[in-house]
Amino acid sequence: MAGVPDRNYLLSVFQKVDKDRSGAIDALELQTALSNGNWTPFNPDTVRLMIGMFDKANKNVITFEDFIHLWKYVTDWQQVFRSFDRDNSNNINKEELKTCLTTFGYRFSEPFFDVLMQKFDRTRKGVIYFDDFIQCCIVLQMLTQAFAAQDVERRGVITVGYEQFLGMIFSTKL
Repeated sequence: MAGVPDRNYLLSVFQKVDKDRSGAIDALELQTALSNGNWTPFNPDTVRLMIGMFDKANKNVITFEDFIHLWKYVTDWQQVFRSFDRDNSNNINKEELKTCLTTFGYRFSEPFFDVLMQKFDRTRKGVIYFDDFIQCCIVLQMLTQAFAAQDVERRGVITVGYEQFLGMIFSTKL
C-alpha cells in the first residue's frame, strides 16, 4: 500500500471510528481503526504517542486532516516492519530488531538490545509486535532528539545534572 489511500476511503474509516460524531477522534477511537496483524488491540501507549505527534491543537484528539497524515505514518512504518520481519512471523525478534535499528544508524550494545526487548516485548514471548515496534522507534527517536539537543559537539556524550536529565525526559512527549 504505497502512498496515501483514497481520501474517501480514509474518510469512511474516520467516520466509522468517530463514534461521538465530534469530527475528531481520541485515542480509544483511533485504537479501533488500527490493526496489529495478530488480532490484538493496538497498544494504548503507542496510540497515545501517535495522537501526541499528530494532534496540532494539543487537545488529545486528531482531526480528519491529522488522521490522513497519521495513517500514512502508520502505513510507512508497516512497510518498514515487514521489511525487517524476515521470517514473516508478524513480529520482530531480537536479531531482526538489531538489524533494523543498526540500519537506522543506532549502535547499541548487546545488553542494551536486551533492555529494548524487555521494555517493548509486552507479551514476554521474545518478540515485538507491530504496535510496540512503532512505540520503540518513536521513543528512541524522541529520546535521541532530546540527547542530541544537549550533545552540541556531537560526541555521543553529555554531562547533565539530575534535574536537567529529568527535565529532558519529562519534556519529551513519551
